Amino acid sequence: MHNTTSLKLNKEFRRAYYRGKSCATPVVVVYAVKNRLRKNQVGLTATKKIGKAVQRNRARRIIKEAYRLIENEFPIGWDFVFVARTKTVYSNTNDVILAMRTALKKLFPR
Repeated sequence: MHNTTSLKLNKEFRRAYYRGKSCATPVVVVYAVKNRLRKNQVGLTATKKIGKAVQRNRARRIIKEAYRLIENEFPIGWDFVFVARTKTVYSNTNDVILAMRTALKKLFPR
C-alpha cells in the first residue's frame, strides 16, 4: 500500500463515523471523509459481534488484502474506515472486493 497509511487514533475513527459519508453492504460498511493530506488513511474495525479473536483477525486480514488489491481505484486524499460484518468472516477476498467496488460507486458517483 504505497499511497496509504493507517488510522490509529479514536478521534480519527469518530471523525469518519460522524462527519463522513457511509455505505453499507452485506459484507462491509465503508465510511469516507476527506482529509487534508495527499494520501489515503485506512482504518479497520471488527466488533465482538463478529466472533472471537480468530474470526475478527480473519475479517480484518481479508478487508486489508481486498483494499490492497484495488487501492488504485480509491480517490486520493480521503480517510476510509472499513467495518467488518458477520458475513465478512465467511467471505473470500473477491466478495469483499465486489462489496468495496459497490460502496465506491455509491459514495463517489461519476
